[in-house]
Amino acid sequence: MSSKSAIVLVICSLGSLALAHPSFMDLIPNGHMVPDPCPNTSDFWVGVGHNNRTGGGIANVFGADFLKNNMTWTSALCTADSDIDGRSNGFELGDPDCKWTPGGTPETKAVSHPGVCEPMNTKTCMAVNLNIRCI
Repeated sequence: MSSKSAIVLVICSLGSLALAHPSFMDLIPNGHMVPDPCPNTSDFWVGVGHNNRTGGGIANVFGADFLKNNMTWTSALCTADSDIDGRSNGFELGDPDCKWTPGGTPETKAVSHPGVCEPMNTKTCMAVNLNIRCI
């Protein structure tokens, strides 16, 4: 492996680990209470920006969009539908009017996960959720 390849690998690894850090959960509405969409669970999805429910590893579609928005809850990120399930990220996270700011109280509870297409067993969602890990 070349030194350039090793540097790229390290940078990519650090970027994916950064999203799992609890302080990033404070940067999105209801970040600590995002419902786990996996069957037979009533837990929260701790690694909101990751394909793995506990964080770490590759970013999911919402995590990628969060990075593109400089890890900031913006109007663009709020109104986007990262997981293409027909609901905006803001709606899914309890900020349907995109008025939430860090430290504030979201308008409602998070109703679904912005990085996991739901319902998970539909044809569209199975394609979007190809790398989602429910284990």
